Amino acid sequence: MSLECTLVGAKTLGPDGWSDAPVWLADGLLVSEKAGRAVDLSGYLVLPGIVDPHGDGFERHMAPRRGALREAEHGVVATASELAANGITTAVLAQFFSWEGGMRGPDFAEHVFDSVSAVRNSVAVDLQLQLRLETHLLDDFARAEAAIDRYGIGYVVFNDHLPHQRLSEGRKPPRLTGQALKSGRNPEAHLALMQDLHARSSEVPAALDALAARLKAKGVVLGSHDDSTTEDRTVWAQRGASVSEFPETLEAAQAARDDGGHIVLGAPNVVRGASHAGNIAAADLIGQGLCDALASDYHYPSPLRAAFRLEELGLCDLATAWSLLSAGPARLLGLVDRGSLEPGKRADLIVVDPHTRRVEATIAGGRMAHLTGTVAERFMR
Repeated sequence: MSLECTLVGAKTLGPDGWSDAPVWLADGLLVSEKAGRAVDLSGYLVLPGIVDPHGDGFERHMAPRRGALREAEHGVVATASELAANGITTAVLAQFFSWEGGMRGPDFAEHVFDSVSAVRNSVAVDLQLQLRLETHLLDDFARAEAAIDRYGIGYVVFNDHLPHQRLSEGRKPPRLTGQALKSGRNPEAHLALMQDLHARSSEVPAALDALAARLKAKGVVLGSHDDSTTEDRTVWAQRGASVSEFPETLEAAQAARDDGGHIVLGAPNVVRGASHAGNIAAADLIGQGLCDALASDYHYPSPLRAAFRLEELGLCDLATAWSLLSAGPARLLGLVDRGSLEPGKRADLIVVDPHTRRVEATIAGGRMAHLTGTVAERFMR
């Protein structure tokens, strides 16, 4: 059941900046006239709900230990609760479809997609799916495309995690044994698979061209991942990939900007102050205007924290930083019904204590997804 109420007294971030105007909610939408009873939110901030364009933090709920997969649907519910507690009202769950096997393999991917499909209508947060396809998984392209069609997946990102240089030199990749164990294979079989996939590299470009064209024709948003050079990004732009996720260098990010692509960076990178993998810092790219959206990546609390961190660093004010969490990601995903607090859009908003910077209420599609603290008392009056 959606809320019908008027939020008053808060400092609200609207499309034109900060305002003291009331916010009206009815029928799951933001409306232009008074609705329901008034809820006093004096002393709080009301912000658009966070749209997370890429996150895999759900894995710890879906499979808390290797092989512990039987409670996956309950894991999705737990994920939705964690998302809401961190102000995320739309979450793209980024799931590998990879030769790496285990939690990155096609079997686990379809298990995740089934579980999300089974419970998504019972939670308030809008759970969407991203399929992260390994570029050399040629024999499973048809299976991946069938899953995209079956589950209505609207966002596909292409990855290549093969250690090509090591394989071309005839050397074993680092951490082979550990990765093999995660995949459920012995190290020899895992290495042989990588060698076979690497040997078919000449087949990959044409297969990707054809698959990308089919997906684009279906309206699927396509993205590249970990671009490191201008050439990397140019190839993907030519295939219709309108998103560049986590570019590793200034050169690659600038190439994405030049080709009109949307640039997604990691919020944990902003919070940490650096890339955990040693790539260019997200704050450096943001400072040069080379970011359209921040993603939770592997840590759902980070987007909220990153927005305040950008303000602290003096890179932008909070309103500008917040656009990287709401309007920016909504735009790149083609979600025109959310991302800003305007009449007619989904009632996706959060209530934040400006002193503790904690989310005390999250409303997604007009439904209460998270409620705690003093704000809970005010709603219950």
